[in-house]
Amino acid sequence: MRPHKEGRLFKDRGSEAVEAGGVEESSSAEFAFAPIALPNPAPAAKLRRNKLQDLGERYTAWRAWASTQFASLDLVPDLAQDIGSRRWFRGAGTLLGLSVLALAGWPGFAPVEAAPVMPIDNTVRDEFRSQMIMPLALGADSGRHMAATSVVIPLKNVPERPRLDLEATLAGGDSFGRMLVRSGVGGAEASQIAAMVAGAIPLADLKPGTKIDITLGRRPAAGAARPLEALSFRARFDLQLAVERVGGRLALAPRPIKVDTTPLRIRGTVGPSLYRSARAAGAPANAVQQYLRTLGAEVDFDSAISAGDEFDLVVDYKRAATGEVESGQLLYAGLWRNGKPRKQLLRWGNDGRFYEASGVGESKQGLVVPVPGGMTSGYGMRRHPILGYRRMHAGIDFRAAYGTPIYAVTDGTVQFAGRHGGHGNYVKISHGGGLATGYAHMSRIAVSNGTRVRRGQVIGYVGSTGLSTGPHLHYEMYRNGQTVNPASVSFVTRAQLSGKELASFRARLAELQEVTPGAALGELPPDPTAEEEPVREIDRLDSKKAG
Repeated sequence: MRPHKEGRLFKDRGSEAVEAGGVEESSSAEFAFAPIALPNPAPAAKLRRNKLQDLGERYTAWRAWASTQFASLDLVPDLAQDIGSRRWFRGAGTLLGLSVLALAGWPGFAPVEAAPVMPIDNTVRDEFRSQMIMPLALGADSGRHMAATSVVIPLKNVPERPRLDLEATLAGGDSFGRMLVRSGVGGAEASQIAAMVAGAIPLADLKPGTKIDITLGRRPAAGAARPLEALSFRARFDLQLAVERVGGRLALAPRPIKVDTTPLRIRGTVGPSLYRSARAAGAPANAVQQYLRTLGAEVDFDSAISAGDEFDLVVDYKRAATGEVESGQLLYAGLWRNGKPRKQLLRWGNDGRFYEASGVGESKQGLVVPVPGGMTSGYGMRRHPILGYRRMHAGIDFRAAYGTPIYAVTDGTVQFAGRHGGHGNYVKISHGGGLATGYAHMSRIAVSNGTRVRRGQVIGYVGSTGLSTGPHLHYEMYRNGQTVNPASVSFVTRAQLSGKELASFRARLAELQEVTPGAALGELPPDPTAEEEPVREIDRLDSKKAG
């Protein structure tokens, strides 16, 4: 090596190659610089540097080897491929192992308890309780309580209140006598009072939840029951019963209450909401609900009622002179359009059924009976009264007079209307869903093919056409084209008022329509015979003491 080049920091690779191999490259394009060592380095530093370089090269080589080995293991193959192979099971094992490792590190959910800022023992806790602001019913104390000393002399007899005023409630399934005994009345007096009350009103008629005001006097002796001084409760809406001690003996004092039973009539415009309009006009909520249920069975609220229609309802209503009111059942439901009644329904009879203004009653649940008459012949095999041999009777016969209207049992479309062999004048109505009904032996048909009919609409009149021995209705039901027993389908009866009952019905309807709308909402004049009750509880107690 030439001495004049030892002091250079860089040299060209070409000269280095000449020194190593003895051949000098003449091309200047491959000229490059490379770091060279300074002259005369220290032997110890050079040795350490060589060792570090060896360790780094070894680590790099080991890491490359480990990466190659791990890559060849294929621990995470695609489990959607080669299902069931050794490679797939190896991947499933890797997934299972990682899952177990993750579950092993799952954190617990034990509550973390914070240490108190100071230890609290029973003494400190009692001190806190004596100073806390809390209602006495929840365990608070007012100040410190000291133990009794020798100066304290216990009382031999604890004084009692001379009289007790309390309120008892008659629970469902409870008896009047047991309720009195439970309130502190003696057994003998409780039986006596129950017998007195039963003479004025049956005890079974007392409604659960009735409030009874009871006043008990001083005990005659220690351990004895307190005697009853006064008792008062509302036995009925129009009757107040009171039991008082007069001259040392109990006496019952009935106090009738004046009650006005004028029905409440509410009438107004439907507007955007029938319910809200009726409530705004003063109708009770339960009355409006009854009105909607009753009228909803007759008309379609979505399409048959407009905002300009008028609703009209009458409710059983009671007003007491003491200020209480009681609303009962819906008596009348009407719907008016342009000053003319579109639908009028009146509750009539003991069963509470609503009848139309014409006296026809109908319940709108299920199928209606096509004629108001009894069944004379059922479904099944029978001897034909005209042909004289047994054959299938594929319907039900209803007894009805000649010319009685025949009604469609439910909504549908007329599929056939005309002469139909032994059926005579016959109408068949399709109701959808594979269900159809047939009406035979009519004297006259009131509909035509393709007509859309509503439930209860007249489709014809009872006659005796076809193979018939007399006026009646032969009614059939079809399911998917095959006759079925109509008795398997539930009917609701359709009643028709007549004679004196129809006259009474129409008189009652006219009476309710004469009621002035909103008249029952006015104030009822007070009953001059009724005693004015104190408003405040302290006044009521003072009045009892003064008496």
